Amino acid sequence: MKYIDLRSDTVTMPTDKMRAEMFKAVVGDDVYGDDPTVLELEEYAAKLVGKEAALFVPSGTFGNQLALLTHCKRGDEVILGDDCHIVAHEVGAASVIAGVQLRTLQSDRGILNPEEIQSKIREEDLHYPETGLICVENAHSNGRVIPLENMRAIYKIGQQNKIPVHLDGARVFNAATYLNVDVKEVTENCDSVMFCLSKGLCAPVGSILAGTKQFIDKARKGRKLMGGGLRQAGILGAAGLVALKEMTQRLDKDHKNAILLGEKLSTIPGIEVNFEDIHINMVYFNIRVPHKNVENLEEILYSKGIKINPPENGLLRFVTHYWITEEDISYIVDTLKEVLSN
Repeated sequence: MKYIDLRSDTVTMPTDKMRAEMFKAVVGDDVYGDDPTVLELEEYAAKLVGKEAALFVPSGTFGNQLALLTHCKRGDEVILGDDCHIVAHEVGAASVIAGVQLRTLQSDRGILNPEEIQSKIREEDLHYPETGLICVENAHSNGRVIPLENMRAIYKIGQQNKIPVHLDGARVFNAATYLNVDVKEVTENCDSVMFCLSKGLCAPVGSILAGTKQFIDKARKGRKLMGGGLRQAGILGAAGLVALKEMTQRLDKDHKNAILLGEKLSTIPGIEVNFEDIHINMVYFNIRVPHKNVENLEEILYSKGIKINPPENGLLRFVTHYWITEEDISYIVDTLKEVLSN
């Protein structure tokens, strides 16, 4: 059975062009630094986001945790939102890998208050940890895009206090698409940025960590320590180049399909769609009317060729991507309507 997969945009399969480029990729040994395709990818990625250098890493979580490890000393404190990916979905890795303490602030649907960040920066005191890093996320994993003025204010605070700012930009190209700006206008507000090649961009594996040359040189050793030193990685790098050169240019289609999906879902009695949160390719909604099939919705839809994740904090999330068509959306909505009407 062919499945329509709404669980995430991480499920995107490589395109035919990616597979062809992967097949003919020229490779070397990336740990030795002589894989030409990875070197090309890193150089292209760094220029794309306006940074001096970049490093290919296995995953987004890996890239974020490598950034913490590289920026911070053990025992440092990291200021970040209580609902960000690093806190909520990276299995407590910050305490295990970098040995840092997370100081979480309550966010307004992903937006952090710059004044509160300023107030939480530690003073010099025998009893206090040092504030080693500030982390922001854009696009946020709640589906919203953070305004650039908020990022600028936070970055200014970091610069004034000589504290680096790291951007979890897993979907930074979605953010730039929503804001209708060059991605550099987003990434200029941070010292380092991680972005994924496998979230909505169809590359099978990999993310990029970018920053200054000094930062990336240090991160390269940290990548080896964390077990991320890959050998003939150019096969993956070839897909990453297609992802950055071509797939980033079509994300508006996924955003439009998310709006279409949200509009059609809202026609089903009992479904409440969070329209104000549809900034990128994510549709969050809940089913208000009690129904016997709601508890088994994941299993029921799977039997009809649709993959979804179970609710999180009471909300369901459907994610559009390259492989979700308008025809798929019609089938999804018709199927859900049928399931909830029985």
